[in-house]
Amino acid sequence: MKVNLYNQTEENIRKIKSLLKKVFKPIEESLSMQIILVTQETIHEMNKTYRQIDKPTDVLSFINDDELDNSLGDIFISIEQARLQSIEYGHSFEREIAFLAVHGYLHLKGFDHHTKEEESIMIQEQERILKRANLERNTL
Repeated sequence: MKVNLYNQTEENIRKIKSLLKKVFKPIEESLSMQIILVTQETIHEMNKTYRQIDKPTDVLSFINDDELDNSLGDIFISIEQARLQSIEYGHSFEREIAFLAVHGYLHLKGFDHHTKEEESIMIQEQERILKRANLERNTL
């Protein structure tokens, strides 16, 4: 799968780029997707604008509705929020970034977590993808 990675932060993303390549390379997908790394302030504003939630979030996904474009859509990830959550959940920053990217990807593919059943299916698929990249839950 082709992932186009864009950095809208001051962070050095060399390791993140390598990590995401490892996570998504085995996925057979004809369409590409964009992952945009953003600041806490940017994702806060996006969350307020698009979801009417006035606080930062970790990841936002936007499905591409242009059938002529060969893209599933865009995923925005807050690097700062990923860092905070990796500490909170007791696993590596790499695991958290990969988790958020996979979570966003699955939303682009139509997965959701509005019900317990949907959430269970989505979690299983997330863990399957992350395990293949050796990023099981609580990996340090």
